[in-house]
Amino acid sequence: MALPLDLPPPPLGLKGRSAELATLAKAIESAAPTRLALVGAGGSGKSMLASALAHRLARFFGGRAHWFRVGAWDYYTLTEMLALRMGVADGEDRVANLNAFFARTGPRLIVLDNHEDDRAMARFLDAFAHAPVTFVITARRCLLAGVLIFPVTAPLVTAGRSAFPRVARLTRMLRWNPLALDIADGIVGARAASVSELEAFMNEQGVTRVRAIAHEDDLPEIALLVAWAWQRLSQASKRILGVLAHIEGDHVDLESLAQLGHVRREVAAALAPLVRWHLVQEPVAGRYTLHAVVRYALAPRSKPDAERVFEHYVSLLERQPERLVLEQTHLFAAMDYAHRTSNLSAMLRVEALARRLSGLD
Repeated sequence: MALPLDLPPPPLGLKGRSAELATLAKAIESAAPTRLALVGAGGSGKSMLASALAHRLARFFGGRAHWFRVGAWDYYTLTEMLALRMGVADGEDRVANLNAFFARTGPRLIVLDNHEDDRAMARFLDAFAHAPVTFVITARRCLLAGVLIFPVTAPLVTAGRSAFPRVARLTRMLRWNPLALDIADGIVGARAASVSELEAFMNEQGVTRVRAIAHEDDLPEIALLVAWAWQRLSQASKRILGVLAHIEGDHVDLESLAQLGHVRREVAAALAPLVRWHLVQEPVAGRYTLHAVVRYALAPRSKPDAERVFEHYVSLLERQPERLVLEQTHLFAAMDYAHRTSNLSAMLRVEALARRLSGLD
């Protein structure tokens, strides 16, 4: 019988990862509860590996496995989101209530994807140091003591082979980055460009030139593929990418994309090339997101409107509280927005909504 998991669907085509997956599973099974960080460059496959690991360990944890995309959220947002997901009373005692809940319900696995704030995460993990919970973190870098660091590199790079045969010629140019190769494979597979055309474009733009980068998400090979696509997209497609580049929740459905991107009548047509070229990801059927590296490449091309996004999702959940399961990360993002901006009205509104959704009112 399938276990009721609180995880994204198991990843398909996890090529070249069997040894890493077995090593990580054994490490956790022999030392649980533990804290482990999968650390690697943007697009190296950390989230996919974490998802596969969580599904592999699901039975070991009795189906008690959960997924959170945490980003740079602060300690209060992290504990609030955990309390909401677990159905534990919020408020000043929420950490104590969560620890009591974990002690009562037994071992579980929690994946914290795309971690960015080391200080917030250190405080968060310390708050649950004695809980029977194994935490798996994914991060581009992780400056945390007391956490086992597992480096993630591109699959098959040490063997010198390509996981994407159709664009194998581009493997070395794209430095084996699986995200860049996947996008190139999507473009070539959709017949939007040939391998030779992409190769010529990348060479003309200096993809092999050595330069300092801003941080781990600043990857020229992916930024150039995004630039190639941007020149060929409609304005409606660009508006969809602009929404996804600045959204803080996990994934967005078509209706919200249409409203936030002002593309009501053309949303399906505008989304089609983004899907074909693998610029967007579809972690849940009918819901779309961007990889963090693609998001970084796209962010300067549009302007964020955090207040509008806050209003959209808070209003949506106020009208349709039954949508919490799908939209909960947007509620967490709204909590973080309220704290970050010190907007008292927003804080009160989102806290009232959270209490209502938790069934505490």
